[in-house]
Amino acid sequence: MSRAGNFLSYCTERYKSAKGLNGKQVSELFTKYRVWEYVYSCFEAIHTTGENYIIEDIDL
Repeated sequence: MSRAGNFLSYCTERYKSAKGLNGKQVSELFTKYRVWEYVYSCFEAIHTTGENYIIEDIDL
């Protein structure tokens, strides 16, 4: 898996834990709001930020 792919997995797990959701719920939300594409396209900018920033950024 690529670094960006690993980061997407990390974001999914961190978001799931922070929001008390299961994997299916996160997947549906990320698909509905195109979070997968956003995180992948911004990987270089956000992969060095902290977990709280990433979760807040996804919420926005």
